[in-house]
Amino acid sequence: MIVNVPIEFVLFAVMLIAVVIFHHRTFEVAMTGAVVITVYRCVATPFHPLPHLQGEWPLLLNLFGLLTGFALLSRHFVESHVPAVLPRWLPSGWLGGFVLLVCVFVLSAFLDNIAAVLIGGTLAMVVFRGHVQVGYLAAIVAAGNAGGAGSVLGDTTTTMMWIDGVSPIDVLHAYVGAGVAFLLCGLIAAHRQHRHHPIVMGGAGQVIDGGRLLIVTGILGGAILANVWLGFPAIGVWLALGVGALFRPTHWHELRRSLKGSLFLVALVWCASLMPVEALPPASIGSVFALGFLSAVFDNIPLTKLVLDQGGYDWGFVAYAVGYGGSMLWFGSSAGVALTNMFPEGRSVSAWLKDGWHVAAGYVVGFAVMLVLMGWHPHAAHKDRVLGVPSGQTSSDY
Repeated sequence: MIVNVPIEFVLFAVMLIAVVIFHHRTFEVAMTGAVVITVYRCVATPFHPLPHLQGEWPLLLNLFGLLTGFALLSRHFVESHVPAVLPRWLPSGWLGGFVLLVCVFVLSAFLDNIAAVLIGGTLAMVVFRGHVQVGYLAAIVAAGNAGGAGSVLGDTTTTMMWIDGVSPIDVLHAYVGAGVAFLLCGLIAAHRQHRHHPIVMGGAGQVIDGGRLLIVTGILGGAILANVWLGFPAIGVWLALGVGALFRPTHWHELRRSLKGSLFLVALVWCASLMPVEALPPASIGSVFALGFLSAVFDNIPLTKLVLDQGGYDWGFVAYAVGYGGSMLWFGSSAGVALTNMFPEGRSVSAWLKDGWHVAAGYVVGFAVMLVLMGWHPHAAHKDRVLGVPSGQTSSDY
């Protein structure tokens, strides 16, 4: 313990801070952190990694399979030419900027939010001729994270909940808070972007590829069916990708580009699984509200893993907090990190907070509205898990 904080949490915090500082070496930092924390647990505590891995490998393998599979799904969606024809449907004026954000929100409900945000960033680059305000970049990230908050297909955090055994119905009401937060944030950002640089129409001459859209639909449907029948959605994703490769070229080289990012997130989840969750504060309205702000500072993937291991939360509130809350800073979510690779000017904490203040305002208002309309209804633990203990045993057995 260091000042009553378990050393595991200290090491984990140091690793996450290093991820922020050395954002060009996130893979190396995460892998080093995973090795250090695992070795510490093995040496300093009565911990056995193999029994622990027996309980964690389905989540880790599913997460890796879904992240890499969704990278290929995103490429199929882009090559369907839907993102290219969207600008022709955008209205003029500030409303066009808002409708673009709505598109990102809707796409994130069934497409991975990282892909939806990158599509939104590409559209913004085109229709605003590269003159995109940092506050609007923050709104794109917020739209993607809000759109994915209530869907187990729309965000890595909710996908993790789904894989771990949380029912999709139990996260659906996250859309109450996410919808309110998005409306407030999106309307303000669209007006400010219009004053910064008005929208320029485009998108003529493109034809939608129905075959690519069919592959995208098959991948999403395969994930759902495989999870219902087998409890392993990644199998359905890769079966659909294999079938789709028979009638449309698949850019398998995208796997090389997504490999490090996927392993990075898997390493974070592994580290989070090693944390002593009994040392965390009990699940409550206040702790979930704070979780949103914490998600802006630390990546929301490992935070989701921690609360899943702890249990006893209202999962809709958790999905909203860790999903949308991560939008308040550029490095608080994977979608924000991905978008700032496209727009490096967004990698400024001061600019993100100053120009994107409406994201934080939306979070507070959305949380309050959700609490009033839905109430706090914590769910019973969906599975029993004790760190390092095989399934079916208790800590006393161990």
